[in-house]
Amino acid sequence: MSQETVEVAKRATLAFNRRDDDSYDEIFTQDFEWFPAFPTTLESEGYRGREGVERYFEEISDTWDEFRVVHDEYRQVGGSVLMLARFEGRGKTSGVAVDSTLAAAYDFRDGKISQIRVFFSRDEALKAVGLEE
Repeated sequence: MSQETVEVAKRATLAFNRRDDDSYDEIFTQDFEWFPAFPTTLESEGYRGREGVERYFEEISDTWDEFRVVHDEYRQVGGSVLMLARFEGRGKTSGVAVDSTLAAAYDFRDGKISQIRVFFSRDEALKAVGLEE
């Protein structure tokens, strides 16, 4: 199962970069939860389900001219996948370019992603999946 979950996590990253919410029906559970490193919602409780993904994509589009995740490595950790990456972006209003580290923990249920937790700190992500480096 480990290689399969890594492949699903990679597909999710590619779909994110394309803002392809239709792909999410194939790789996410119906009750999927997404906790970005910097949520823009006032409640900061993340995004839930397909509607949440669509809302998050709209917020990205409103804030960023460019925004994409560039993965460095995926690691299988128990029932989770850890992605070590960076994001590249350009602010819509400021035009400022951003290039920063990023890590994400993908949790799975029945072969689909049930939750993604995103961190700016690699150490925080490692702790989230029960590892320390």
